[in-house]
Amino acid sequence: MGTQKVTPSLIFAIAIATIGSFQFGYNTGVINAPEAIIKDFLNYTLEERLEDLPSTGLLTSLWSLSVAIFSVGGMIGSFSVGLFVNRFGRRNSMLFVNLLAIAGGSFMGFCKLAESFEMLILGRLIIGLFCGLCTGFVPMYIGEISPTALRGAFGTLNQLGIVIGILIAQIFGLEVILGSEELWPVLLGFTIIPAVLQSVALPFCPESPRFLLINRKEEEKAKESEYLPNFPMGISGFCEQGRRQVFYYSTGIFKDAGVQEPIYATIGAGVVNTIFTVVSVTNMEWVILFLILTFLCSFLLQNNYSWMSFVCIGAILVFVAFFEIGPGPIPWFIVAELFSQGPRPAAVAVAGCSNWTSNFLVGLLFPSAAAYLGAYVFIIFSTFLIIFLVFTFFKVPETRGRTFEDITRAFEGQAADSSGKGSNMEMNSMRPFKQSTTPV
Repeated sequence: MGTQKVTPSLIFAIAIATIGSFQFGYNTGVINAPEAIIKDFLNYTLEERLEDLPSTGLLTSLWSLSVAIFSVGGMIGSFSVGLFVNRFGRRNSMLFVNLLAIAGGSFMGFCKLAESFEMLILGRLIIGLFCGLCTGFVPMYIGEISPTALRGAFGTLNQLGIVIGILIAQIFGLEVILGSEELWPVLLGFTIIPAVLQSVALPFCPESPRFLLINRKEEEKAKESEYLPNFPMGISGFCEQGRRQVFYYSTGIFKDAGVQEPIYATIGAGVVNTIFTVVSVTNMEWVILFLILTFLCSFLLQNNYSWMSFVCIGAILVFVAFFEIGPGPIPWFIVAELFSQGPRPAAVAVAGCSNWTSNFLVGLLFPSAAAYLGAYVFIIFSTFLIIFLVFTFFKVPETRGRTFEDITRAFEGQAADSSGKGSNMEMNSMRPFKQSTTPV
């Protein structure tokens, strides 16, 4: 195998790809800040059409639909990843679906001018479809062009793009910037700009050499790629996906904790989110996340002791920090690492759909669960974390520093071991694999 190099063109390709991750983060966080203003827009448009004033229930339902439809689009999009990447390739798929971002952003950006809440909802559906596709395209593309030794570090850049997008959405959503009654459509339509920028730059990025060689059988084109040394030439459960109840409802949590200006505390959480995602680029070790959630149990005592409100705020920030060191970035790219070239698109599609479905259920059910259970709701999440921790420890092999082929052979060994013909998988998964020396 050749020497694996980090070149300017590699950095450029990964940076352009992570614009798709930025889009996911931005459109996740953008709808929260102007909530009251958008509700007024819904109320106004309904008043113009109905003889009677719209009921509170109708307004609440339309607002909930405007938020939740994004996740519905994401579920559809993430499950459709394989239809695109196997036919068009990784890079071209990212390029084509930017048309969805432009269409969705246009619907949202012009909904106020057209006095149409249907355009807002349709735009959120389309942009959700686009983001669902991006959550599959970006980690797959980055994983296939990255040097083996740096695949984990580069893989976390996908998460970095997401959290930067959330942070930018929170900042732009301030009333003094774009979160005003006049400019909120611009806030939602801003997603068009990164889509255009990515569309202009993607033609200058290479296609995945693994796709060219294995899927298209275009060996000469694959050899021309400087990323060719990243792999030699000649399945299992999914890692848990992140639960984002803290990110969805942080403003309300901070308000309940006694913060006078919760929007700024939410931005503070976004800053911590970003900083520790950067930390995770160089620190990919095990994180015992469920221990951090025990801090969230301080919510149980916040009404008994005034000083516990500060503990609650600190607990949220600590939770966000440790989430971004481990469970935040890793699930996005480890699925692509655990599967060989053929089934990888389908595996990424199923894992992405699982993520979006989980986010949709959390966003839908968390307010009701919190209303019934109060702070005890976090015990549910702690229980799931313990289950996932045990499962990951015993069933998910270490992938750092291993080629895709090495990891595939590990699972083949596990299958053989289950039938009494192979070696002990648990022992093998804890030892570094010998790097393949198959010639290019």
